[in-house]
Amino acid sequence: QVQLVESGGGLVQPGGSLTLSCAYSGINFHQWTFGWLRQAPGKGREGVGIITDSHTTTYVDSVKGRFTISRDNTKKEVYLQMHNLEPDDTAVYYCARGRLIGFDYSIREDEFAFWGQGTQVTVSA
Repeated sequence: QVQLVESGGGLVQPGGSLTLSCAYSGINFHQWTFGWLRQAPGKGREGVGIITDSHTTTYVDSVKGRFTISRDNTKKEVYLQMHNLEPDDTAVYYCARGRLIGFDYSIREDEFAFWGQGTQVTVSA
């Protein structure tokens, strides 16, 4: 059974940093692409970035240079390091596992089959 559990959210001041973690339960962790997506209040869910099985990362323009995704195949965890946070980064952040191995992902919501429960990140002074 596949499960993803996010942790690390919280309240941070503008310009601050936060690291989210995602613990994966399931087989073949190393084969899957994982994504981080977020949902701001009153908005739909949007992609943040992905990390492939070969550790290649892709990010949306709004977070490039500020966010970094990494993974630890031994621990079966995925991470989202966030720096220089802005109030517009306030959202519930979700970790998700891709539907297909080897697929060319574009960080769309429908590309992911399994989701965590989400963790709240609030950027406010």
